[in-house]
Amino acid sequence: MHEKLKVLVRLDLDGGEAEVAAHGHVTEQSVQALYVVMKRANHLREGLRLVVDVSHARVERAALEQLQACSESRHLPASIDPLQSDCQLRVLAPAAAPVKKSLRLAA
Repeated sequence: MHEKLKVLVRLDLDGGEAEVAAHGHVTEQSVQALYVVMKRANHLREGLRLVVDVSHARVERAALEQLQACSESRHLPASIDPLQSDCQLRVLAPAAAPVKKSLRLAA
């Protein structure tokens, strides 16, 4: 049995921040639904900082990597946001989650 994905959005328009908090199981498939919520939150106001809190969810590695890639590129997937609006995204990952590192050592 799969846990349902539960999402809560908190807005602080005066502070210019929106938090999308996910609970349950974030999979490669369910992250698509999370993107839709993130897109709606991102379009509430130009320049809004978006925090995606999956720290209390069970997150599959592939889903977390996708979220981190969005944070790095500052865009949601083109299939979700064809206009590729700027997205100031920060991901709060579970404590035990693998962190994507791009460290290269010189030989």
